[in-house]
Amino acid sequence: MIAIVDYGMGNLASVSNALQKIGCESFITSDPEAIVSADKVLLPGVGAFADAIKLLRDRGIDRSLQEVVKRQIPLLGICLGMQLLFTESYENGIYKGLDIIPGTVEKFVIDQKVPHMGWNNIEIAPQSKLLQGIPTGSYFYFVHSYYVVPSDPASIAANCHYGIDFCCAIEKGKVFATQFHPEKSTEVGLKILKNFGEMSS
Repeated sequence: MIAIVDYGMGNLASVSNALQKIGCESFITSDPEAIVSADKVLLPGVGAFADAIKLLRDRGIDRSLQEVVKRQIPLLGICLGMQLLFTESYENGIYKGLDIIPGTVEKFVIDQKVPHMGWNNIEIAPQSKLLQGIPTGSYFYFVHSYYVVPSDPASIAANCHYGIDFCCAIEKGKVFATQFHPEKSTEVGLKILKNFGEMSS
């Protein structure tokens, strides 16, 4: 059973529908205790980092997510949900994140249109569990103006190129995250969610 974290800034219906399509049971919750009790946890997110991290802290969900990691319950962050896992964001100021993944969230400074929006192909690290069975070069759907810079390159599960090369998926222990939206990325996206759903708790 996968808990989809509701803190007021996620595209919950599309994530829930995608999980239902591949036969993964899930429930949407903002209850910190229910999050910690789940077999797996999915943290979606759309919007501004500062608003999101405040909502997580105000509701005590930040502490639940730390406990999820401590208990080695598989955790998947998507888009803003990925960025929230990092130490610090430079989006419209400097804001402390959950610090589950050491690193920063930085703005695109490139000669191309920002936000990075639409389909782009990715280069997958061969050891990736989350992206297992997906051909490198596959296309996924992105919508973002900021990207993550992990302190440890070993945590990078995939890279993407848009003006610069940037990390678009990470893995660290039982923590996984993607900058792109698997739930909006056709069959390869559903394969990622299926891989996550089938991981041992």
